Amino acid sequence: MRAQCVLILLLPAAIGLAGCGEFPRPFQGNPGAEAARLAVPPPPLLVVPDPPDALLPDAASRRFAGEVAKALAERTVPAVAEAPRPGDWQLTITAVLRNDQVNPQYTVMDPLRHRQGSVQGKPVPAEAWANGDPAALAVAASRDAPAIATLLTDIDARLKHSNPASLMNRPAKVYFAGVVKAPGDGDVLLANAVRANLPDSTLALQANKVGADFSVKGEVTVTRAPAGRLRVELQWVVTDARGRERGRVVQLNEVPASTIEPSWAGVAPTIGGQAALGLRQLIEKARVAP
Repeated sequence: MRAQCVLILLLPAAIGLAGCGEFPRPFQGNPGAEAARLAVPPPPLLVVPDPPDALLPDAASRRFAGEVAKALAERTVPAVAEAPRPGDWQLTITAVLRNDQVNPQYTVMDPLRHRQGSVQGKPVPAEAWANGDPAALAVAASRDAPAIATLLTDIDARLKHSNPASLMNRPAKVYFAGVVKAPGDGDVLLANAVRANLPDSTLALQANKVGADFSVKGEVTVTRAPAGRLRVELQWVVTDARGRERGRVVQLNEVPASTIEPSWAGVAPTIGGQAALGLRQLIEKARVAP
């Protein structure tokens, strides 16, 4: 399942001189203001096996597992109705009859078959449940999916907080692969500016990719625009330790050619500072939801 990416677009600010020694700051801006919601990659697949102890006929048991998996998927929880394999997380379903109603019970089991948490579903009329009524089962799955999704979120947070090696409990280790395709001295000056601005208390740069939680690479595209101007696009791509793209910071502007020719020295510090701010925001979101 391919992850979507967040685009943080730095809109042009006013270009002008504010006093002696100042230089144009076309890439100054507030990256957070234009940040789209980060659509994080999904957690490991959750398997929903046919429930043998849910007081349902066999065919209805299979149908209900499918309805639960479907309802969870609609809430961006990747789930599938099938028999679990080694290494799978699974959602087991049972049911209890109370008077004329059935209460489903959902339990999350980790790959070692340890129980990580349970939640009770809303009651269903016993007759409809026992008959495996398709409409009743679909309604039950849809009603119970939000509580199951909340349970999964709570389990995820608890496990991360209890693991000292988790990114929740230490700075993210980031490998910065540098900048490519910038004309002139841009590759060097932009890379130096990002390296100077990126580290903070939640993020530590390291010199190689081995053991890094995330990698960052910058790529620059410069094209000629009308009236002697240049269209400059910078993309900063973040990938995780598994090589999955987690998001991008994008900076765009049209500037006078003299802004970066013959040197990027005047704007590289501003570009690098703003890019680093956007990258830290993106990595912070990705580190709590790997």
